[in-house]
Amino acid sequence: MSAVSSSNTAFALELFRTLSQTNPAGNIFVSPLSISSALAMVYLGAKGDTAAQMAQALSFSSGEGVHADFQKLNADINSPSASYILKLANRLYGENTAHFLPDFLDATQKYYQADLKTVDFIGAPEACRAEINSWVEQQTENKIKDLLKPGTVDADTRLALVNAVYFKGNWKNPFKEANTKEMPFKIKQNETVPVQMMHQRKKLPYNYIADHDLQILELPYVGEELSMFILLPKESSDGSGPLLKLEKELTQERLNEWTDRKNMSTRSEVVLHLPKFKLEEDYELNEPLAKLGMKNVFCAGSADLSGMNGEGALFLSTVAHKAFVEVNEEGTEATAATGAVIKLESFIP
Repeated sequence: MSAVSSSNTAFALELFRTLSQTNPAGNIFVSPLSISSALAMVYLGAKGDTAAQMAQALSFSSGEGVHADFQKLNADINSPSASYILKLANRLYGENTAHFLPDFLDATQKYYQADLKTVDFIGAPEACRAEINSWVEQQTENKIKDLLKPGTVDADTRLALVNAVYFKGNWKNPFKEANTKEMPFKIKQNETVPVQMMHQRKKLPYNYIADHDLQILELPYVGEELSMFILLPKESSDGSGPLLKLEKELTQERLNEWTDRKNMSTRSEVVLHLPKFKLEEDYELNEPLAKLGMKNVFCAGSADLSGMNGEGALFLSTVAHKAFVEVNEEGTEATAATGAVIKLESFIP
């Protein structure tokens, strides 16, 4: 596993746990890659304690190596494939009267292929917001709309660093539509909802983790380069939440080991019932990221983003994130976008 994949998995699990604490019974759906890509561009301009806190929260290795890793990952992701669609795009929107260091702009272009589009945040912030949202919509096949909410950018905004990622893949073993039936799906200990449940019986990569009473199933996409993994803990008899228990026990090392194809069996037929579903979630990630230790960057007066403009007086005002996924008999369509908005500190005389 590459360093950036490893760090992204570690960040994903920590972010998942943090989001789960505030919404233990709700759905959580995010794209850690989209979030870390946008924040890695912010990290390019961070210095001192601000950079150190970001590196710790995002599980980044220190130094320039993390950016070179993202450069390689972006190239791998955007290489054409006949079996699935996977693409990632980054862009900077900068206030046309603001000065940005050539080294910063060169690095965002080199490592993240992020072009700078100059806009008029001071004179027309709402038009700028609409332009950014329109670009995100184009990159996500019209699935992510209104990433930046009204008021997110204003006359103090100096830079928006935006990422979008899109995936569409078909199952190696598609489900038959004729087998999809309405069935109850348990969402709480004593609560079910009717869903359209897909069904198949097939030899699929499967693992059972006895110590955790956990079943793991791999659903490969065509080409078998990418897969969906389903983790299903056994329902508890004492009313305790098996998912909450799993969330606490899940580590990067365990996840890597449990989902390693060498540790999975394909000898037995698996009877699978999987709901068809469509899910869209949006988040403002300032508080969860601060809980992970990324505090200074959000504080005017404490943030050091002088690597962007050579002067400082900038801070990260908002990290907006939206994610969409649809799973059906044919496969999966998933997309996400993240916007990191940088503002100028307001000085009151």
